[in-house]
Amino acid sequence: MIDGQVVNASQQQWLTRDSSVGGWSNAVWNQVFAGVSGAPAQSFPDPPYTTLPTSPLSREKPFLYVDEAGGYRVFLPALRHDAVGVTWDREPAAGSSAPLERFFVARPSDSARTINRALSQGKHLLLTPGVYRLTDTIRVKWAGTVVLGLGYATLTPLRGVVPMTVADPRGVRIAGLLFDAGPVSSRVLLEVGGKHRGRTDPREPASVQDVFFRIGGAGVGRAATALVVNSDHVLLDHVWAWRADHGTGVGWTVNTADTGVVVNGDHVLATGLFVEHFQQYNVVWNGDHGRTVMFQNELPYDPPDQAAYTHHGVAGYAAYKVADGVGHHEAWGLGSYCFFDVDPTIRTAHAFEAPRRPGVVFHDLLTVSLNGAGVIEHVINDVGGPAQGADTVPVDVVRYPPGRARGAWG
Repeated sequence: MIDGQVVNASQQQWLTRDSSVGGWSNAVWNQVFAGVSGAPAQSFPDPPYTTLPTSPLSREKPFLYVDEAGGYRVFLPALRHDAVGVTWDREPAAGSSAPLERFFVARPSDSARTINRALSQGKHLLLTPGVYRLTDTIRVKWAGTVVLGLGYATLTPLRGVVPMTVADPRGVRIAGLLFDAGPVSSRVLLEVGGKHRGRTDPREPASVQDVFFRIGGAGVGRAATALVVNSDHVLLDHVWAWRADHGTGVGWTVNTADTGVVVNGDHVLATGLFVEHFQQYNVVWNGDHGRTVMFQNELPYDPPDQAAYTHHGVAGYAAYKVADGVGHHEAWGLGSYCFFDVDPTIRTAHAFEAPRRPGVVFHDLLTVSLNGAGVIEHVINDVGGPAQGADTVPVDVVRYPPGRARGAWG
């Protein structure tokens, strides 16, 4: 909640949701607003504001606090539909509270076995700051479990294990964690729901919030995929999956990672999805009735040549692919950039790939070639001209398929 004017300055893409502002000025490539009182009107691409009247579904992440008696508790904010504005301007805020005694308070010296024993007994999990080097998977078994990290507690797998899985995702809340890939490739870093999806409840979606994935950068890291969502009814809120383009342990054959996020479940909503530098598709969306509000992407910087970044005769990989069999999907405010600095002659056919059918709709997309290092030939499928040249000017597509009216929450 900001009473005064927000000066956006040089933010290229930005999401503000469930907020109140006195005013907003300036924009670069795309600024996205969902459920923001005082937000500028929809006007993409000039100025590049994407404004949705409400947030379709939101739930603030859990937080630790001290009650009036001096005891530690964790507040669990309630789910909101079609929200506008902040949750805390009126007392009491909607939600529930759990005493710290219901949590296992973990320290980096605790093993996955110790943590799993507590989870199997029905405890929630509070991970204190530090690096947890895991020789086994942390298994979140029960519906309604809260996993909350403080200080971006970091989970690093050893020997290629999967750091965390969620068996029954109904009402599970995972927040405030960094998954940092280890030197032996893991199949996935976080898997929500089993391969057969299991039971879900739209009244109690799972949520993954303020959760980051890092593959390389602090050392050699490898993973096939950062995040896999098998379950229906999941909320992804501020998720950043990053295959490192700089730092330690970085290189095309060093920090290997095919895909950032794979969504297999239906009715999954992402608000603020950031996925960068993966070596094949950055996002693959196989589930139906998926929605994304604001997506930011950079394609990998470091393919050694075009042959290494080509599949089935197609140049490059899309940043965001909706699978051919999907019947309904909708997304707002998406951007993808290229900076092929190892071989600036590399081209990619398009940044966004989706089936062309009435139920699949995109709003306010853009592509950019940073300093002319490479070319994105089209924005989505064969629509939109090439992003190229040293001027670093975005190529915009207001809607896809062309000519459709702006969609509503479905």
